[in-house]
Amino acid sequence: MTVSRSHERYLRQSQFDPIGELGQQRIEAAHVAVLGCGALGTVAADQLARAGVGRLRLIDRDLVEWSNLQRQSLYTEADAEAGAAKVEAAAHHLRQINSSIHIEEHVVDITPANISQQLEGADIVIDATDNFAARLLLNDWSLKTQTPWIHGGCIGANGQVRLFTGAAPCLRCLLPHPPAPGETATCDTAGVIAPATHLIASLQVCEAIKWISGNRSNVRSEILSVDLWHNQFRSIALSADPSCPACGLRRYDFLDAEEDVSAESLCGRDAVQIAGSGQRVDLQRMSNAWQSIGTVKTSRFFVRLSLPDERTVTLFRDGRAVISGVRDIPHARSLFDRYVGS
Repeated sequence: MTVSRSHERYLRQSQFDPIGELGQQRIEAAHVAVLGCGALGTVAADQLARAGVGRLRLIDRDLVEWSNLQRQSLYTEADAEAGAAKVEAAAHHLRQINSSIHIEEHVVDITPANISQQLEGADIVIDATDNFAARLLLNDWSLKTQTPWIHGGCIGANGQVRLFTGAAPCLRCLLPHPPAPGETATCDTAGVIAPATHLIASLQVCEAIKWISGNRSNVRSEILSVDLWHNQFRSIALSADPSCPACGLRRYDFLDAEEDVSAESLCGRDAVQIAGSGQRVDLQRMSNAWQSIGTVKTSRFFVRLSLPDERTVTLFRDGRAVISGVRDIPHARSLFDRYVGS
């Protein structure tokens, strides 16, 4: 790409006074990691690539499915037909959008054992995950490395955004423990609309651009909560909690967790068992949430969701689940997070 074309590509952005030429240079020198390439991650990665972020790292464990196309804007019918890895498909399309930036592809499930390696060198991380356990792990890593990250979450027409700097307050001041399985809704049980995911991702990218372009005093300190269906926007103050296990007591429970043995492939079966949380699950509540998704069977001991593609999710009262029709653990975890929740 010639210098003149490069200048023209980012001209409207650098003409914005708070960014200017110096801010644009900082953007082009930045390294941003996008953790998750779903509804939030595809929009964020698209905008970051168009903004000229010099190094973009994409991390995701999942494959493109037809149900993704309603809101995950980088993917096409061909990607869903092929069952392509989300990271691979996203990187392919992003290189057609901006061939001058460096894009890294990481098809991996983030764990305490690999998060430091996967995020090494990132100046800032976009949270586009789909579960609270991953966010709390990211929060621990952020505090330990003092690396900022931007939380984003969206269900239905509701969402929230906040940049965490790698210091107090942190996400765990707001959420001391992850919710029990089935306690919170997911996009697959409650639905989600594309305008909400696109807005939340755009707000995340705006905070990221403020940070990497040198406009950190303009970063929002409150949690921004939106309800697009009822036209409500509100700011929620978040104060540091001295008793917070993470930023207050400097205890990294999720990052320092022992080797994960919470999931295992079942011998002789195309199935993976996800260990129980020990918290009692409301089986009737899960049955109600699953009625519009597939065929549901309920007993005194479990509730089972049979999906149209012959995969099944069997959830037991102690939180244990068996995911049938899959062999690899990351895929099983993805289905668990989608249909049960963290």
